[in-house]
Amino acid sequence: MWLAWPFLPALVLLSELSVVKVQTAPCQTCRKLTESFIKGLEKTANKNFGGGNTAWEEEKLAKYAHSETRLLEIVEGACEKTEFECNKLLEQIEDQVETWWFHRQQEAPDLFDWLCIEELRLCCPPGRYGPECKECPSGPGGVCGGLGRCEGEGTRLGDGECVCDPGYSGHLCQNCADGYYREKSSNDSSGACAACYHSCKRCKGPQDYKCLDCKPGWILHDNKCVDNDECGTELARCPSNTYCHNTDGSYECRGCDPACVGCMGSGPARCKKCARGYRLKGAKCLDIDECSERAIACPGLNEACINEEGSFHCDCADGFIRRDSICVENKPPSEYRTNLKTPTDFELKTLICIWMSSKKTFSFAP
Repeated sequence: MWLAWPFLPALVLLSELSVVKVQTAPCQTCRKLTESFIKGLEKTANKNFGGGNTAWEEEKLAKYAHSETRLLEIVEGACEKTEFECNKLLEQIEDQVETWWFHRQQEAPDLFDWLCIEELRLCCPPGRYGPECKECPSGPGGVCGGLGRCEGEGTRLGDGECVCDPGYSGHLCQNCADGYYREKSSNDSSGACAACYHSCKRCKGPQDYKCLDCKPGWILHDNKCVDNDECGTELARCPSNTYCHNTDGSYECRGCDPACVGCMGSGPARCKKCARGYRLKGAKCLDIDECSERAIACPGLNEACINEEGSFHCDCADGFIRRDSICVENKPPSEYRTNLKTPTDFELKTLICIWMSSKKTFSFAP
């Protein structure tokens, strides 16, 4: 068996990891494997022994052409080491590959047809699909009228339905899809399907005045599709604190200005009600300057009021920093002095104890 050949360690490893035979595998894996195998055939076709003896070389080459040695060289390079599915399939079809190599090459020269279609039943011929390789729907232009593809064509999968090219629809892609019309050809035969004006669902031509029916969001008027203003007709459904913005064929819900509680449009002049921290001035909801309007906005000592949109906050005034929730003068600790009289022995001992416990440095004024 050629899998036991010493220069196929990757395949041997795969045989150890998987002992269950795979009944089916994707057609594309089999196709890629056979294509790689044929390339290996071409690569080894002109192998040069370089012996200098023509008769000897011809004899050796003739033996090499159908030898197990050549087969193993081709198999070794058929799959990249990282191609797990390819290696897995190759491991499982060793008997079929040997049969084709030694006994079926002459009568079945196309390895893909013999192996992937007939033996493994993973693929179908062109124009066929599914487990039984049924014929794809075909028309005058070929499969799917030449205007689409047959779902599952060439594989044992799919349902055979036509997946039409853009602009076409129908069982054989013989009709124009929504948004397309049939062009007239010079010989009065059926022309190609071309795009209608962007708002038309059905039309007689590419112009905006040749619409027969409109796409959702548009209304037909004098053969033109006019935008339906969902915002003006109250067809829109927007959540609270948003407003409706009309677009071509549709609409958007956009957020109200921060100054508003509910609005009819963008900006602070379209508010239904002013948000907290704002007040109606003229036609607009504008920020309330709490710092200037409140007598004592920040009651803390050495605090300054900072106004901001819709609110305010208190911060320490210039030259002060917050320590233990109060604002104190911002200067190095060494500048802080405690003015004390010369302590008594008892007071001195008490201060030393306090200093030891708090680890703060006190200096005494004489």
